[in-house]
Order: sequence, then structure tokens, then C-alpha cells
Amino acid sequence: MVYPVLNRRNQSRSQNRFGNIRSGPGDPSRNIDWTMLIPVVLLGIIGAFAIYSATFWKVDSDPYWFTVRQVTFLIASAVVLVIVMAFDYQVLRERAYFLYGCSIIALLMVLSVGALKGGARLSFDFGPVSFQPAEFAKPAVLVALAAYFSESREEVMGYSKFVGGLVLVGIPTTLIIVQPDLGSAFVLIVGALAILVMAGARLRYLALISMLTIATVAAAVVAGIVDRYQLKRITAFINQNSTDRDLERYVFQVRYAKRAVATGGWFGKGYLDAPLTNGKFIPVQQSDFIFSAIAEQFGMIGGGVVLGLFGLLLFRIWRVGHLSKDLFGSYICAGIFGVILWHVFQNIGMTMGIMPVTGVPLPFVSYGGSSLVAFAIMIGLVESIHMRRMR
Repeated sequence: MVYPVLNRRNQSRSQNRFGNIRSGPGDPSRNIDWTMLIPVVLLGIIGAFAIYSATFWKVDSDPYWFTVRQVTFLIASAVVLVIVMAFDYQVLRERAYFLYGCSIIALLMVLSVGALKGGARLSFDFGPVSFQPAEFAKPAVLVALAAYFSESREEVMGYSKFVGGLVLVGIPTTLIIVQPDLGSAFVLIVGALAILVMAGARLRYLALISMLTIATVAAAVVAGIVDRYQLKRITAFINQNSTDRDLERYVFQVRYAKRAVATGGWFGKGYLDAPLTNGKFIPVQQSDFIFSAIAEQFGMIGGGVVLGLFGLLLFRIWRVGHLSKDLFGSYICAGIFGVILWHVFQNIGMTMGIMPVTGVPLPFVSYGGSSLVAFAIMIGLVESIHMRRMR
């Protein structure tokens, strides 16, 4: 009886020769993409420091007011990311349309009972925090589109399939435009286009959705749905050297943001020692123009580091989409890739004056709880896809 016991002990030791790891190579916990999480963590840290530098003078009684809230949002986002990672993304295939329906209901409700700020109804306010449905509609719509197009594999997408996808993305996009929030609407469209390209949409279909987007925005402008201040942003973008007093606010914020980036030089002017960032010249710098705070204080080197982190993050998302075991996972990754890429381009582009100001945040860096949690959901989905690629 001694020998079987010894044999079992030897077998157990042989199986545990790598320490306490008992699971096989396909176990999700052994396939976390840490390389993807590193830029997310670093961007969050950079954003917290940049937000403090741009806001410590705004609240006299508490210079850390914005920063503490942002750190709280980051912790909540980290919890959400871990929870989403823990779930098998395949479960969402069956519940995709339910989540999509919930996002549509939330978008409808915000139009009627949402908080009215600056002529727009974008969020529900619950005392110290607010909830912006458009941000959470992004992952919900992407998952619904991915589920829809992964139902059948076609080398070239048929017209009926395209129309169905167009309806799926068109309903929430129209509701977001009505709020009005043109920035989030365009982000959603870019994410949908990324999925359409992966799903084999014809070039004329992509041209059609682009023309429909332009026509929808034009109709909203003519109907008076798009607020006057958003039209001023577009006018200010076209006439960046305008001296019109009516456009002064919109022209000056971009002008000072560009100046902050340009005067940062290679190494910047030093943390908390930047005259434009710390001199109250750039409004809402903690969200819309956060990149100008980074570039002025840390220069081209600092801005390059931020861009490099986003490049690494996007590369890992592309890689996970390529390694996904099914089309559903690949389409989700494609949509998230498009959304994050457009957020980065739009936010930094409006800081540089090459894109109109639309209020699109810089992922994981700009101040805001809804956007942080929404991006955490997206990265959690990509991680879930990566972790289960071998099962």
C-alpha cells in the first residue's frame, strides 16, 4: 500500500513542477494580456496628474477636488474591467440585443428627463455623479453589431444584411444626434464602419453610410435640433483666425490650446510650471483639451509617450482580434479598435486645430466617470476574448 501512495505523490509533484499552477494552458486566468493592461494603467496615472495640474486652482477650498473624483472613477473602472474580463464574452452573443434595447431605452429617457446643460440633454444627474447613456451605448451597439454580422459568414456582405446593420447603428446614432452630441454619434459610426469592413461590406455600402450620416446631420441642423453653440464650434473651426466677438470664446480656447502644445518644446516647461495650463487660459482643459496640458508641461517627449501608449494599446487590440477563435470576437475587437482610434484622433486633433471641437474625451486620460467606465468595459471585452481564445 506504500507504493501507490508514493506514486500518487510523485505524480502530483510532476504535475505541479511549475509551482502551484494546476490549470492547463487554455485556462483563461493564464491568458491575460498584461501588455494591453500596462498602457491602460499608465494612461490613467498620466491623466490623474494632468487633471490636477489643470484644475488645482478651480476649487479654492479643495485643490484636489477634480483629482480625487478622477481617481475614484479610475478605481471603479478597474473593478468593472476585472468583472467584464471574468465573464465569457460568448454569453453576450445571446444577450446582445437585450443590452442594445436597454441602451436605446436609456437614450430615449435622457431626451425627456435628462439634465439640461448648455442646451443639450446628455446625462442623468444623481447628485455628485452623472450617468451619460451615449458612452455606454458604444459597447452595447458594437456587441449587437458583432452578434448580428457573425450569425452567418459571407465573403461579400449582401445588401439585406447591410441594411439590417444600418438600422442597428442608425437608431442609437439618431437619438444621440438629437441630444445633441455629434462627437459621440461620429464615434459610434466609426466603430460600426470598422465592423462593416471586417464583415466584408462593399465599398459602395461604406460610401452610402457616409452619405447618410452627412444627410442626417444636415437635416438635424436645418430642423434646429443641433444647438447653436455646436454650429459655432464648426464655424470657429473653419474661421480659426476670426475676430468676431460672437466666436471669441470658441476661437480662443483652441488658439491657446495650440499655443500650449507649440510652446512646450521638446521637454516641456515642467510640471505645475506651465503658464497657459496653470494660468486659467484654457477652459474645460481637464476633459476636452487635456493633451495640451501634457504637451505644455512635458513637451514633445511627453506627448510622444502618450501617443506611443495608445499605439501599443491599439496594436494589442488588433492582435487579439486576429487571434480570436470566432468572428464574434474579431468583430468586437474591430469595433473597439475603431472607437478608441477615433477618440484619440478627434481629441488630439481638436487640440491641434485640425478637427472641430466636439467634446470627445481622450481615453483613460480625460476627466469623466462615464467615459472611463465605458472604456473599461471595452478593454474588458477584448481581454475576455484573448483569455478564451484557446478554449
